[in-house]
Amino acid sequence: MNSIRTPKRRLITSALPYANGPIHIGHIAGAYLPADIYVRYLRSMCEDVVWVCGSDEHGAAITLRAKKDGTTPQEIVDKYHVEMQEAFSGLDISFDHYSRTSSKKHHKVAQEFFLQLLKNDSFEVKTQDQYFDEEADQFLADRYITGTCPKCNASDAYGDQCEKCGATLSPTDLINPKSTLSGAKPILKPTTLWYLPMGRHEDWLRDYIENGMLDGIPHHNAKAWKSHVVGQCKSWIDGGLQSRAMTRDLKWGVPVPIEGAEGKVLYVWLDAPIGYITATMEWAEKNGQDWKDWWQNSDTDLLHFIGKDNIVFHCLIFPILLKQHGGYILPSQVPANEFMNLEGAKISTSRNWAVWVSEYLESFPEGSDTMRYVLASLMPEQRDSEFTWLDYKDRINNELADVLGNFVNRIVVLTRKYYNGSVPKTPAPSSLNNVDKALIESLSKAPAKIGDLISRHRFREAQLEAMNVARLGNKYLTEEEPWKVQKTNPERVKTIMYLACQVVGNLGIVLEPFLPRTAEKLRVSFGIPQAKWSDTSPNIVNPDTILGDLPILFTKIETETIEAEIAKLGSKDDASDNENNSNIMPIKDSTTFDNFTAMDLRVATVTECIPIKKTKKLLQLTVDTGLDTRTVVSGIAEHFSPEDVIGRKVVLLANLAPRNIRGVESQGMILMASTSDGGLRFITPEEGVNSGDVIS
Repeated sequence: MNSIRTPKRRLITSALPYANGPIHIGHIAGAYLPADIYVRYLRSMCEDVVWVCGSDEHGAAITLRAKKDGTTPQEIVDKYHVEMQEAFSGLDISFDHYSRTSSKKHHKVAQEFFLQLLKNDSFEVKTQDQYFDEEADQFLADRYITGTCPKCNASDAYGDQCEKCGATLSPTDLINPKSTLSGAKPILKPTTLWYLPMGRHEDWLRDYIENGMLDGIPHHNAKAWKSHVVGQCKSWIDGGLQSRAMTRDLKWGVPVPIEGAEGKVLYVWLDAPIGYITATMEWAEKNGQDWKDWWQNSDTDLLHFIGKDNIVFHCLIFPILLKQHGGYILPSQVPANEFMNLEGAKISTSRNWAVWVSEYLESFPEGSDTMRYVLASLMPEQRDSEFTWLDYKDRINNELADVLGNFVNRIVVLTRKYYNGSVPKTPAPSSLNNVDKALIESLSKAPAKIGDLISRHRFREAQLEAMNVARLGNKYLTEEEPWKVQKTNPERVKTIMYLACQVVGNLGIVLEPFLPRTAEKLRVSFGIPQAKWSDTSPNIVNPDTILGDLPILFTKIETETIEAEIAKLGSKDDASDNENNSNIMPIKDSTTFDNFTAMDLRVATVTECIPIKKTKKLLQLTVDTGLDTRTVVSGIAEHFSPEDVIGRKVVLLANLAPRNIRGVESQGMILMASTSDGGLRFITPEEGVNSGDVIS
């Protein structure tokens, strides 16, 4: 990241997950895996970094879940506080400290924060009509009331948001409102609440978001913020910021610590982000540190990893609260991700249309790295993405098993066969040919390139570049063919195998942020005790190192396995069922068998992919057909980024007459499937096929 200054320390937070249900893969891809990749890299760079998180245990969602399950809010949060930590641990999400907002410590911290805001005249006190459930004898917070959305007419919109169209609402906006507690029609009744007058802060917030300035002083690199983060914040500011209630008439939460506020608690979006502060305090106490160095020192960078639904709270509301309190640093970066969908529809917890982490780990006990890899490959960094079980299978089989696992296995097998498992001596510089030198140069440059991408929160590309190190080794081994050369020039093979071992050794470092378990296996087997980024080197594995035992890294996934996982899913949203086939393209006029057989359809592998400048739709692909390498221009840029495409096996119409497109000669066409919702999907050949195989 091109920051304005170099911080002495970095404080990382991930959105506090609601303790009202289990964790699914959408949560992981949104706020936790990207932070874990980033933090693991910083640790390997020996940076001073702390990563905190915790369970968000207040708010209407908790009490609604307790009512549904016939239990108490405390029992609900106790249950899911444990379950969520187990899910995170199962995917090797490596928080430095995981807290909870129902603790006595947090209640005290949040109440003191509120009192300081009150002392600083940060609130407006208003008495206004709020919905009240006479049967339940309770005021209704946003999520305690549902009705018809005035924007899209959905019948089950909440009092704060319509989940169908995404509109932000107030309870009084709803048509035909009803209480979620009793089902009764609520009445309006006056109540007094404390409001945050956000409109007072529009000017400095605009300068902070758009220009990275705070009180006229550079605070962060505004250009490094994601466009959708800045865009959402600007939209709110441009629309005029409204006052937002910071207290609620509820029984469950942090009690408002002043006289006359009995039966009121702090609004969850005042309470929850203060949980980051509480968690840091708890971590500091355990580690002999001063928490103020992390929250009240300008030499610290604060980064929030969140999903796009939390942007407003972390970029506008929480900064207002921090600034109004005084003495706190504000976020220098909020790398919010978009949403991950599942099998053609939005993830829905109510319909069980989700891949739950705990259930996944039951089916795949050793599946941490494989799921991390797939989610990082699909991470919704700039736009929504989609997880499918078929893609999961293809990425594991074609990339992790065939590329990484196969390469490492060949190195281990050949080293044991030729040298009894001992790494050959370092080759003399004079014995290196141009191919060796090119490998060494690429190997030397890779860590910096990967690290730069991680630093700029481009995790998909970073993982791709890390895997390209394995592809580099695979290509080198395949082209140099040591199994053939051994018969005629065994000295040359020693050089080849020494360098190939160095590739594996470097993979043990650069893969660690993405595949920590696999990376550790590589380091242990190849005698690398440390995992510092600076340890990467074309000579990282010492000669004469005896390779340790290393089982097959990745087992291929069978079709039956993913079919079983798909069968576990509930039902899609009615709007996404695609049961109405009116959008399906009609069958074209009949053609002849001779016309079909005239087409040369072959399996090809995409080796490179770049955008074509000054176009929005075109990508330039380099594909390996098994017979040659050629360029194909494809109009898929609105659906796929280059990193989505590289490494894929595709179906190529190989004998299509060349055509000049935007100055590039396209030598074929990639076959795609157009879905009824306007999307595009690759037609992916089954596993076991190779580039050049003919489709007939």
